[in-house]
Amino acid sequence: MSTELPVPSTESLVVSYCAMAQHFKDLVAWRKAMDLVNPVYDATDRFPRREMYSLTDQIRRAAVSIPSNIAEGQAHYSNREFLHFLRHSRGSLAELETQLLIAQRRNYLSESDTARLLKQADELTRILSGLINSLREREGSSNP
Repeated sequence: MSTELPVPSTESLVVSYCAMAQHFKDLVAWRKAMDLVNPVYDATDRFPRREMYSLTDQIRRAAVSIPSNIAEGQAHYSNREFLHFLRHSRGSLAELETQLLIAQRRNYLSESDTARLLKQADELTRILSGLINSLREREGSSNP
């Protein structure tokens, strides 16, 4: 089941987070990250069998790592720790984008499939960056 939502502005992310989500499932970033996992799995299902324990596995692990880190970070209830995990999510997202491009170069992914997945990844990058920036600003304003 997809939870397709419009991309919120950075300002609305700040307002949404400032109300402190009660659960990671309330976070737009987590929902968008979850929306990326199934298409990644579907795309890698078509990879050659010889890639099962290499590129296929790496791509899937990176995709799963993104919402997992968002969830783990939010569960700590500390902005500082949440920022740490959000940065890991953004790193996993960059890793995923790189691996998708490698898969395209190996002709495992079509240009259209790659473009579709990278579009979702770009949207998530903007959401994560906005959330990271807003939390950083909150951290700065709470320190004298």
